[in-house]
Amino acid sequence: MFAGGTARLAINNGGEAPLELIIEPWADCYLIPPKQSWVVVTHAPAGDAPWTGTSYGDEPFEVDHRPDAVTVWPNGNCFHLGDRAGNAIDAADHQCPARDPLAVTGR
Repeated sequence: MFAGGTARLAINNGGEAPLELIIEPWADCYLIPPKQSWVVVTHAPAGDAPWTGTSYGDEPFEVDHRPDAVTVWPNGNCFHLGDRAGNAIDAADHQCPARDPLAVTGR
């Protein structure tokens, strides 16, 4: 169980076609290119607060997978996207704290 802080979720596209990534409740849509991995990062509303919004308890993400798409519900108060190297995928920060490459890579 996660409580507070920052959580990361790797989404891997091992297929031959782009994989649609939908981030809810923002309804943001992205296409992950074939053979690439992206990381969804979310931050808890407060460093020591539990994750909210999940229907399964205190978890930072919910995921729904279909053959050509993945929908992710980050249960923090914001999200941002990066690749495994920590590079930003999208310029929008969705009200997140200042981005730090360590927040994406976890190193």
